[in-house]
Amino acid sequence: MLDWVIYTLAIIVFFLTHSIPVRPANKAKVVAQLGARGFTLSYSALSIAALSFVIYAANHAPIVELWPWAPWQNHVTLLAMAVSVTIAALAIARPNPLSFGGRNNHTFNPHAAGIVGWTRHPLLVALLLWALGHLIPNGNLAHVILFGLFASFSFLGKRIIDKRNQRLLGLETWQHLSHTQRDIAITRTGLIRACIGIAIYLLLLHVHSAIIGVTPLP
Repeated sequence: MLDWVIYTLAIIVFFLTHSIPVRPANKAKVVAQLGARGFTLSYSALSIAALSFVIYAANHAPIVELWPWAPWQNHVTLLAMAVSVTIAALAIARPNPLSFGGRNNHTFNPHAAGIVGWTRHPLLVALLLWALGHLIPNGNLAHVILFGLFASFSFLGKRIIDKRNQRLLGLETWQHLSHTQRDIAITRTGLIRACIGIAIYLLLLHVHSAIIGVTPLP
């Protein structure tokens, strides 16, 4: 029973740490004290700590199997993670006033939007793929709740962020910026980012067993 209480607490802590700091008023106060880079670093550290806590709690919750594991499920996870990490590498710290994780948003060009031209919220798409990819081979109740919540958060978060940005930017400006073009041209920056994503993916495969305690390979 205590393990379920700790697990529930970890989930609450995770969502509070990912909602309270990014509220405009709260974020403005922190940025005023630490600067934009300081906010990003501190928020990233807080997010990693909260994620580690919730994963630890899920791994120690009682096992209630909903469906059995099969080797083919790992292949789904590997493919989903490859796409997820690549999307994240293409999206992080590039101009994107339409979602979160953007940098130098004032330079955003909707006619040369890169990955944002395909989805306004690439990091939420990456999170959705991560969650669904990990849901399939983890058919016990605690992990189904965990990855199901992450998938729901990423899916519903798109609408929440759109409404917030429409209010902050103004509907007319938001509509102008959101009319992006899907560019299929391969740029040098995009290629470098994709290579970085592949390198991070391979690194995650290497350290997954040591950090999480489960090998991702079939």
